[in-house]
Amino acid sequence: MATTILDKAKMALRVSVDSYDSELNTYIDSAKLDLGIAGIDTEDIDELMEMAIITYCRMHFGSPDNYNQLKMSYDEQKAQMQVATGYAEWTND
Repeated sequence: MATTILDKAKMALRVSVDSYDSELNTYIDSAKLDLGIAGIDTEDIDELMEMAIITYCRMHFGSPDNYNQLKMSYDEQKAQMQVATGYAEWTND
């Protein structure tokens, strides 16, 4: 059985119940949209993108004491993908 991003996010958040799945799926979808707005192709999610999505979930789930640290980490992960070959959607306008 393949492990989904939701499963990985729940593991990172130490969540073992399904009652938060809807909320976490919203965060996962929001992270994908945010990455897309930043010009990152989210068609094929790899481990690096998964880590950024999980960091986004950790940043928004509950009220983490380390919100600012998580935000900086997510922003750095996103920035690295924006300039990396194979992640950014480059256009020649």
